[in-house]
Amino acid sequence: MSTPNALRIHPDDNVAVALHALSAGTDIDVGTSRMRLLHDVPAGHKIALRALDVGEPVVKYGFPIGAMTEAAAAGSWLHSHNLRTQLSGMSAYEYSPSGLIKAPPASMPTFEGYRRADGRVGTRNEVWILNTVGCVNFVAEGIAKNAQAGPGVDGVYAFGHPFGCSQLGDDLSHTQAVLAGLMRNPNAGGVLVLGLGCENNQMDALLARAGNIDRSRIRFFNSQDVMDERASGLAMVNELMARMANDRRTTIPASDLVIGHKCGGSDGFSGISANAAVGRIADKLTSLGGGVLLTEVPEMFGAEQLLMNRAVSEPVYEQLVAMINDFKAYFIRHGQNIYENPSPGNKAGGLTTLEEKSLGAIQKGGQAPVTRVLRYGEPATNGGLSLLEGPGNDGVSCTAMIASGATILLFTTGRGTPLGFPVPTIKISSNSDIAAKKPHWIDFNAGALLDGTRTMDELSEELFSYVLDVASGSRRTNNEQHGYREIAIWKDGVTL
Repeated sequence: MSTPNALRIHPDDNVAVALHALSAGTDIDVGTSRMRLLHDVPAGHKIALRALDVGEPVVKYGFPIGAMTEAAAAGSWLHSHNLRTQLSGMSAYEYSPSGLIKAPPASMPTFEGYRRADGRVGTRNEVWILNTVGCVNFVAEGIAKNAQAGPGVDGVYAFGHPFGCSQLGDDLSHTQAVLAGLMRNPNAGGVLVLGLGCENNQMDALLARAGNIDRSRIRFFNSQDVMDERASGLAMVNELMARMANDRRTTIPASDLVIGHKCGGSDGFSGISANAAVGRIADKLTSLGGGVLLTEVPEMFGAEQLLMNRAVSEPVYEQLVAMINDFKAYFIRHGQNIYENPSPGNKAGGLTTLEEKSLGAIQKGGQAPVTRVLRYGEPATNGGLSLLEGPGNDGVSCTAMIASGATILLFTTGRGTPLGFPVPTIKISSNSDIAAKKPHWIDFNAGALLDGTRTMDELSEELFSYVLDVASGSRRTNNEQHGYREIAIWKDGVTL
């Protein structure tokens, strides 16, 4: 039997996806559709399975992803030159609950993690140095570089940012919400908060925003108040490490995991392989009682009704409608086109319209019921699938999930990126080419599905085992090994 060269994702689709670059004149056989290509088709791009007229919907994943701008014969290449979005302006929504309920698996998997005083569980035991203001970034970095991780401590890391000074309104609130959330993240067994003293983001207000946290694991000071800020900081880090020295991993049920799901540098394969595999993780973990966070609100546009129908109640549905509409209003307020997406890299990888990108992106949430809608910086307090307010930007959205409590990130990519964050970031490739080219970026290759060497069941089981190994500390991700750790905070407003 010959190896397939194109894939039809859903029986209702009128397009197939080229599994590798194909030349004009190549024969393809997709189910009952057999044809000869009329054009060269890059890997991940779409092929018309039948003749399509002007204005006719193009269907992928079983849903329309846009409409034809010119007629195309069977075997034609479909992309930006002959396919456009059907999205425009604001949308009307209706709650039509799907009623999908996932039954819990028979047994509860476990991992080795750090149980904190408030009951939450970390996958690492690190000291995090956080700044109230960008003015002390280099001081914080110097403290982290000079600190020697003691027994039981996985490392000391500083996370700089340019904000905190001259911020007002929502900008200041965003900065405080994220920093407070990072202070609460259970992967931080100890936190040093380093201020300057004169910034708008005052230390007292930030600590109050963090709420009821274990103050025995927090140290803080303003650099203007001490003689030698590096010496003072190093002394406090040593105090924190002494407090953490007896922390030990214990056996924890997987229901205590909180994972963030993210895609970046997506291609035409992302929704088929990597995102779909991650969606299986969402279904399994939430059925166990664990938590999964899904963000990137602009990459829900065009597929949001499907998520709304999975809301567990009408109040959750209404909160999701409000979050979607608020984000669209945010675009309009700044004079931007709501649907100016996908990015150039996405388009090169085969994604043509926002509907197509969004339908692939929400695969990361599997079929799990949507249990909660979280606003930016709000903590995740229960299990299930939570939708979190945040932009598509990789740095901002990943940081937001960590601030809400994610202790591991599953980050899918078709184009590749070295970006990493404070928690272990498992990079999952949608294709084998980028996995082979960037082994120092990619941790897990979902392209094995397209190669025919793994079924989706096999792939998702291997990925879940990989997640548990990372959670237990028996595996370290590439971002941990190579020092790719940073944060980004959402800014929208006036700077003094």
